[in-house]
Amino acid sequence: MEKINHSFFGLGIAPKITDILARLKFQHATPIQHQAIPLALEGKDLMGVAQTGTGKTMAFAIPTVQRLAHDNNGKALVVVPTRELALQVDESFVKIARPFGLKTAVLIGGESIHHQLRALSLQPRILIATPGRLIDLMEQRKVHLRDVRILVLDEADRMFDMGFAPQIEVILKALPTERQTLLFSATMPAPIITIVKRHMRMPISVEIAPTGTKAEKVTHELFIVKGEMKRALLEKLLYQFRGSVLLFCRTKISAHRLTSALRQSGHNTAEIHSDKSLSQRREALEGFKKGKYRILVATDIAARGIDVKGIELVINYDLPDDAENYVHRIGRTGRAGVTGHAISIATSDQRDDVAKIERLINATLPISQHPEIPSETFAPKIKQTYRYSYKSLRPRGNFRGRRRR
Repeated sequence: MEKINHSFFGLGIAPKITDILARLKFQHATPIQHQAIPLALEGKDLMGVAQTGTGKTMAFAIPTVQRLAHDNNGKALVVVPTRELALQVDESFVKIARPFGLKTAVLIGGESIHHQLRALSLQPRILIATPGRLIDLMEQRKVHLRDVRILVLDEADRMFDMGFAPQIEVILKALPTERQTLLFSATMPAPIITIVKRHMRMPISVEIAPTGTKAEKVTHELFIVKGEMKRALLEKLLYQFRGSVLLFCRTKISAHRLTSALRQSGHNTAEIHSDKSLSQRREALEGFKKGKYRILVATDIAARGIDVKGIELVINYDLPDDAENYVHRIGRTGRAGVTGHAISIATSDQRDDVAKIERLINATLPISQHPEIPSETFAPKIKQTYRYSYKSLRPRGNFRGRRRR
C-alpha cells in the first residue's frame, strides 16, 4: 500500500504552531495526528487507539496547547503511568507551549515534592502527573482540579495493567464534569471501555491500527532453546547485531543479573527497572539515547515511555507474562518508517505463551535456528500451528541483522 504523507496544514492548527512544528522539523502529520487533531480542536471527547511510536503525544499536545492559548483560565491535566513517560511528555509539551507562555509542571514520585511544589507555585497551566503523586498532592490540597478543562489519559491500558484503576476513578471524580477528555491507548481492554462509558461524553474513536496488532515495520523471529542456553544464544545474537539493542526481562531481579553478566562480558549495558532511582533511570535512558550504552535492559513497567530513535533490535530474553506486552515491547523498534527487528527467546515449555502472542497479533512468529546453538521444539502434545512461514514477518535473507565485518 502506498504511504500517504499528510500535511499539518488544513487540520485547523494555528499558524504559530505550524511555524513551531516546521522549526522542529516535523514535516508530516502521522495518521493518528491527522485524524485526532481536528476532532480535539473542536473540543470533542476522543479515544485514540494506535500502536506505540505513531506520534500519539503530539496528537494531544498540539490541540491542548492551542485550546489553552485561547482560554486564559483553563488548565490541562495529562495522566500517564510512569515517571519516564511523564518526563518525555513534558519534553514534547514544552517545545510548543513555551512560545505561548504556557508553563508545565511534572508531578511524579521519586523526585523531591518540594521541587514540585515550587513548580506549582509558578501557576502552570499544564500538569503532567502519575496517578499516585497526583493524588498525594490532591490530599494535601496542593493541587486542585476544578479549573481543568482538558484531561488526557495517555497509555491508559498500561495504567490499568499497573493497578491504577482506583486512583483513576478518584481523579475522574475530582474533575469538573464539563471538560474535554482525550484517551490514548495501544489497546482497548474492557476496563477502559467501562471508564469511557461512565466518564466520557459521546467520544469519537480514532483507531489507526486494530487493537492488539503488531507494529507494521517490525520483522519477527523466534528461537526455542533450553533455559541454560539462553545466555549463549544472546551472546551470539549480540555479536551479529551491531546497532542499539533493547532487551526485555520479566522481573527486575532477572534484569539486574543479566545486566551484570553482560557487563562482565564487555558489553556497554545499562538497566532500567523499579529498583533504580529516578536519576539512575534518567542516566541510563540518556546514555542509551546518546550511544554511551549499546544495550538497555528493561522490565515492562519501566520501559513504558521509552522513546528512542534508531533502536535496531528488541530482544525478548524473557517472554512477557501478558501477550499485550509483546505489542508494547516490539513497538520500541521500527519507528518513524524505519524497519526494526524483534527476536524472542522461548523454552520448550512456553508453547502456550507463544500461542497467546500469535493469537493477539494474528500472525505466526517464524522459528529460527542458530547453527552454533542446539535448538529445541515445543512439547508435541498439542497440535503445532506455529511452524507455517509468513514471509511478511521474516527478515530478508538468512542473516539476522548486519554482521560484523
